[in-house]
Amino acid sequence: MTNSVMKIENARKAFGGNEVLRDISLEVKRGEVVAIIGPSGGGKSTLLRCATLLETLDGGSLSFGDLAVATDAGSGAVYAKGDVPKQARSRFGLVFQNYNLFPHYTVMKNIIDAPIRVLKRPREQAEARAHELIAQMGLVGNENKVPCELSGGQQRRVAFAGVLAMEPEVLVLDEPMAGLDPAARRDFLGLIDRLHREGLTVVMVSHSMDDLANCCDRIVVMNEGAVFAEGTPAQVFARANELKSIGLGVPAAQRMALALAQAGVPLRCDKLYTVEALADELAGLLLGCADVPLRVPCQAGSKAPTREEGC
Repeated sequence: MTNSVMKIENARKAFGGNEVLRDISLEVKRGEVVAIIGPSGGGKSTLLRCATLLETLDGGSLSFGDLAVATDAGSGAVYAKGDVPKQARSRFGLVFQNYNLFPHYTVMKNIIDAPIRVLKRPREQAEARAHELIAQMGLVGNENKVPCELSGGQQRRVAFAGVLAMEPEVLVLDEPMAGLDPAARRDFLGLIDRLHREGLTVVMVSHSMDDLANCCDRIVVMNEGAVFAEGTPAQVFARANELKSIGLGVPAAQRMALALAQAGVPLRCDKLYTVEALADELAGLLLGCADVPLRVPCQAGSKAPTREEGC
């Protein structure tokens, strides 16, 4: 079994004369959580739509594991015929911002409908799996409610349960934290973390830098239809000035750590800070007991004060 769950190579897409994707390549490995970020108009949503077969590529290739969906014939992308697109769609689950719920179906029916109709699961089996997912999503007691009786966060979890009931290899999320209150965002991030630990592959488009810093293995930054930067959250957010040049910020704790480091506080700029980690390190510095190694410069050419390790 290949370790690659989804692979896009040299993807090109234009609307009219506007080139939206310019030779984009992206490979997602099994078990990864990958975030795609970028300014509005950067191409991230179009890339997501092409990856999930909602749009077709003008050029380039697309595959899911060993299943080739589109190949580049030189003159443009050629899509496989027959049941290949259907097989490809069965390998990913897509959750939009508007949740994709049937408004007159109960929570239970929203979850079991597709497994019964599409996967031909017996009702008893579909319901048993739905009860597991309802418990996993913290929705016990809401089985017979319709979407309008649920909060936005609960509706999103029902949508998640419905997608997971289809047993996808990769979960694709479009702005999953949009519109959620802080408590619902924390619950959602906990859910993503749990799914990640269980081995599910996740690809998401998001604008929430603070959330991405804590839940992703890798971040891909897009700008003007091309990959602008790529790496771990620590690697990407260390490039604060470059991100700022295209209208993006960094997580609040990282922004504060970088500002303190540039002011001479001996913090590491190759490290990703959460609020808690930054508070602990600053407290340690104040007490004279922080185990902080020689400081790495924040930006090329910057002057970085050094500090002896230990205390």
